[in-house]
Amino acid sequence: MPQPKASRRQPAPARKIMWPVLIAAILLLCVAAYFMMKWAAPSPGAPVATPAAPAPFVAKHLYSETADPNADIGAALAQAKSEHKRVLLDFGGDWCGDCQVLDIYFHQPPNDRLLENNFVLVHVWVGHIDTHLDVAERYGVLIHKGVPELAVLSPDGRVLYAQKGEFEDMRHMESSSVTEFLEKWKG
Repeated sequence: MPQPKASRRQPAPARKIMWPVLIAAILLLCVAAYFMMKWAAPSPGAPVATPAAPAPFVAKHLYSETADPNADIGAALAQAKSEHKRVLLDFGGDWCGDCQVLDIYFHQPPNDRLLENNFVLVHVWVGHIDTHLDVAERYGVLIHKGVPELAVLSPDGRVLYAQKGEFEDMRHMESSSVTEFLEKWKG
């Protein structure tokens, strides 16, 4: 004998139930977004913070026009001898962008430690390639091509290396080129 079918109530189609839930969820999200934006926005008349503009570059004063380079080099040699370091002569001028970039690179890691631990640095002002030319010539540096130019001296004053234009375009070079130079000549 066949069994009678149990009456089952069919659930309402899913789309009929889902539409009201979906609409309620969208409305709830819109209300939440409205209040989040309202709380995040500054109130009318309140000052609006603007991002700070980068500070303009200001050239550092590195090269003294009144210094006596011969006396400075003599003092540096005495210090280098007592500290077992080498002397690094930096020929240039404050007006020279490449000289300013070289100084920036000197003060970036690892160059800052290499310089401090191995060299006594002397900045030699060359005016506009018209001052202290005899000092540059004595150390084999050809500054008439441009600056910055470097010379490395032993503590007894011997020239170990004199540049011939390697860093004249420093603003287009990387800090790593200064690192390589300092590593090579640290002794």
